[in-house]
Amino acid sequence: MSSPPLDLHDTVLTAWRTNSRVTEYLVEQIPGGLWSAAVPGEQRRTIRSIAAHLHNSRCNWIRTLGQEHGIVAAARVDHRAVTRRQLGPALRRSSRGIAALLELGCSRGGRVPPSKSYVWRNLPLDVGHVLTYFVAHEAHHRGQIVMAAHQLDFRLDVALWDWRKRASEG
Repeated sequence: MSSPPLDLHDTVLTAWRTNSRVTEYLVEQIPGGLWSAAVPGEQRRTIRSIAAHLHNSRCNWIRTLGQEHGIVAAARVDHRAVTRRQLGPALRRSSRGIAALLELGCSRGGRVPPSKSYVWRNLPLDVGHVLTYFVAHEAHHRGQIVMAAHQLDFRLDVALWDWRKRASEG
């Protein structure tokens, strides 16, 4: 007997929430001494600024794709001054905004409706591509943080790949 088909809405939102929790978990695990450290080879970029970029990028996408459709973006954070304690709740707020974008797409036949603000037009707006783009972007920057930590002799004991555990926390 075959399983019933997966519900696109539930599948997409669960995947996003797990990804978001992985990002939040990594930020929680960054030691204080690493937070303001310069990324090797990029002296103007810090671990803090990469982590803040994740939230701020979400906010930009929410504003670009969602504002016209009534989705409100969270406030951006200062990438030079935000603390880990401040970034955690900010990431949760921006995660809800991304989830709202994905929900909008699911409710509109699997496509995020176009907006006048979306001028780049290089990202297809079906929810599969939108979700994949957001997840890939965050994974790229999580990798940068982990690599920089290793280069700076910080060994992060982060279970980034324990997605089952992160999914149960979301």
